[in-house]
Amino acid sequence: MTERPHPVIYSVLYFPFGALGGFVTVAMTFLATRHGLSITEGALFAAVGLLMSYLKWMWAPAVDVTLSPKRWYHISTGLSALCVVALSAFPISPENLPLLLGIVAVGTFVNSVVGMAVEAIMAFAVPPSDIGRVSGWFQVGNLGGAGIGGGVGLILLEHLPSPWMAGALIGASFLLCGVALRWLPDPPPHRVAGGVAGAMAKVFGDVRDMGRSKGGLLAAIICFLPLGTGAASGVLTQAKVSAAWGAGDTEVALVQGILAGVVTAIGCLIGGHICGRWHPRTVYAVNGLWLGALAVGMALSPRTVSMFVTWSLVYNLFVGVAYAAFTAVVLGAIGMTSAATKYNLYASLSNFPIWWLGLLLAWVAQDWSESQMLYTEAALGLAAVVLFVGLNRVVKQSRLPDESRAPAAAG
Repeated sequence: MTERPHPVIYSVLYFPFGALGGFVTVAMTFLATRHGLSITEGALFAAVGLLMSYLKWMWAPAVDVTLSPKRWYHISTGLSALCVVALSAFPISPENLPLLLGIVAVGTFVNSVVGMAVEAIMAFAVPPSDIGRVSGWFQVGNLGGAGIGGGVGLILLEHLPSPWMAGALIGASFLLCGVALRWLPDPPPHRVAGGVAGAMAKVFGDVRDMGRSKGGLLAAIICFLPLGTGAASGVLTQAKVSAAWGAGDTEVALVQGILAGVVTAIGCLIGGHICGRWHPRTVYAVNGLWLGALAVGMALSPRTVSMFVTWSLVYNLFVGVAYAAFTAVVLGAIGMTSAATKYNLYASLSNFPIWWLGLLLAWVAQDWSESQMLYTEAALGLAAVVLFVGLNRVVKQSRLPDESRAPAAAG
């Protein structure tokens, strides 16, 4: 058996997925209210992206049954690069809002395939003993990429002679990430009797078996709850909201962008390590309580720039832990077959609470206050943990098999 590469390779490959999302949710979201959009309209950039992410289970089977993950990766990173250039080329304005939201939708659609390709390779190549460690490094690429795409993207948009240059530089970085594929295997698509129809039937059978297991069902439940979402970060990014603490574009670019990338990356590695010692579902639930406590702490603290920076960074650290725990939960549930479809079913479930909670928190911040927004997130997180504990007890006492019948990942 050949020696496995260091898990940092998954960080590099997943970088384009996180960076495009960060460019939308940090750079464009911050500039929205500066260019005549309301807080609610600014939240639409993230909401449209999350809605497409919620729907991505619909096209995930195509990655399992056609081409190969490596080919899909090259195609989707190239298209993602074009989309980020387009987003930077059109000025943010009320008149351009429908066009920009359309580009965000298309960009998120093609960018989702970047994630699917990496997830399929990871499920094929990572043994169960390495799930926690690899999950941490995998999410470093996602959240670290989001920080870089958002923070660096905002700085480039603000300081380069033409905004399109920012998109061009970020898009070029996407293309370079594909070099890392050379050190990983390329799992073949499903090849079964009946062609594409037979392959699709095999995918749906794998999903059915997973959903009929205790591990698969509990993973679905915890992903669907408004727990560990980090949704408050998207609202705190907006200029009118961050201004309540006296924070401007420099502070937002740092603590919701560049520094957030570093801090969340550290959180991902911490979360991956913890998931190697305790069950990922337990880590995910407990971390959700910590995020709620941090939201309350920020709401009760003085409205100063230093408090904005401090609480935002600590909050993002625990968001990193949450994302690593999510990946460990999912990898432990999906097995090795039909990985793109099964992983993205869980990802879609987890994106749904991020989507609606982000819109809800934006509305609360606009019509009530920033503090009420933070209290709302904390209250919903606590309720989610209580509900999961009760449902966990019910499922554990059921007659369902412990795990799905999908084979374990091969080393």
